[in-house]
Amino acid sequence: MNSIVKEEKVKTSSAVWLGAANSGTGLLVAFAEGAAFQYLFVNKLGLDVRLNMIVWIIFGIWNAINDPIYGFIADRTKSKLGRRIPWIRYGAPLMAIVYALMWLPSLQGSGVSQGLLFFQELIGLFLYDILYTAIASAIYVMPYEMAVTNKARNKIFLFNILFSLINFGAPMILNSQLDKLIEHHADVFPLVMAGMGIVCGAIVFVSTFFYKENKYTKQEVQPKFFEGLKLCLKNKPFLLFEVIAWTMLFAQNALMVGLTYVSGMWADGSAISIANGWIGGNSIIVLYAGLAIGVISGIVFFNFTREKFGLRTEMLIMTAVMAIGCLLGSFLGQYFYVCLITFICCGVGLAGGLYLVPMMNGDVMDKDELESGVRREGVYAGINSLITKPAGSIANALFPLMITGLYGFNENLKVSSIDSITNKEVMVIDYSNQTIQAKNGLFLCWFLITGILLILCFVAMWFYPLYGKSWNEKKEYLAKKHVEKEKAYEQELLNQTNNSEQSSV
Repeated sequence: MNSIVKEEKVKTSSAVWLGAANSGTGLLVAFAEGAAFQYLFVNKLGLDVRLNMIVWIIFGIWNAINDPIYGFIADRTKSKLGRRIPWIRYGAPLMAIVYALMWLPSLQGSGVSQGLLFFQELIGLFLYDILYTAIASAIYVMPYEMAVTNKARNKIFLFNILFSLINFGAPMILNSQLDKLIEHHADVFPLVMAGMGIVCGAIVFVSTFFYKENKYTKQEVQPKFFEGLKLCLKNKPFLLFEVIAWTMLFAQNALMVGLTYVSGMWADGSAISIANGWIGGNSIIVLYAGLAIGVISGIVFFNFTREKFGLRTEMLIMTAVMAIGCLLGSFLGQYFYVCLITFICCGVGLAGGLYLVPMMNGDVMDKDELESGVRREGVYAGINSLITKPAGSIANALFPLMITGLYGFNENLKVSSIDSITNKEVMVIDYSNQTIQAKNGLFLCWFLITGILLILCFVAMWFYPLYGKSWNEKKEYLAKKHVEKEKAYEQELLNQTNNSEQSSV
């Protein structure tokens, strides 16, 4: 096979800066479209919860439809910098400014009219998300612009995972202290958030000088909007990929929402196998540790065996391990050590979601190019967002509905407890007076649906066709064609420049 393909590499500096840019956008959206921004408007400024709900319904509709529209526009972008980098470079300063301004109205304090608060929250979310979608989507597909082979893309995804620790960890820590920060540091908090926006925007902007994309793609003739959508939906590997992508997003949210209900399950002795001792009082910390062990182990395993086993086999391993863990948790999760095993298995699954799923997405887009002759990452990323975004909302809504409606779990049963971190008295769910049916049903609702979905994912991956020697050869052929097309494009530009200079003489 051609040596050009075998030597395809991505510079470490390019991978590092792309990972930093990805983390920067992820950090900002975690606060802007997560708990912090909503908490500020409702709990500090006094926005009525019903008006807040309307804001998020309107925003949710827009947030679902804007991704495919942007993807369609981005694939047709024509710039000397390429199709993606202009959106990142010129959008980053605007995103930073809008993000900063989103938080500053809170300095005016409470007492503002409900109508003004309503429009401030809605317009802030609307303007920010337009810029975030354009920038984050471009960053998301950059690995597929920068390289074709998974060996070359591997470095990018590893740095993405490393930097993602920031945008996952920081919101978890800050959100747990929102009440204190907003109550005792009301004047400083919005300034800190605004400053964070400026810093992250600067990182995203600077990053664009450390990676590049192929320029020839802007010359390719893209299909019309609905024709492009049709081509995507005809791509069988893409449909199989969506089964995995949807399930992984559902699983992440389902795992987290269940934790809020079992934080005191083992601490008060109402569950089986652990009634007291250090673990009983720190069960959530131990479960998080198990999750971290699974994630780290999974990433190490997948990274060192990917070339040997191939992407499809590793996806089968990942879905099988996580499915087994969830099924164990469904029926035996009340035993703490079984629940810990479930979390370790889920950690392996989440590692696959962070590392393997993006690689699979790249293969799907590569297959489309082999058949259509053009690169259409923007449309694929947009349709993927449209399909998968509801998964998180469904997971968050489904769990409490099932445990109360099907198994009679009573969320209103509360007891006083001492928080192990703050050492303050808090009210937590009383598990000792819940029925056996409610306790067992909690674990069924927590893990069973995810386990069933993962079994479907395993079946989907069994029929996934993009693997083996023939697929690897096609990937290498595609990488070679990219090099040839880029050289031909650069030669054409050079010829045009020479002809222009001769004409002027």
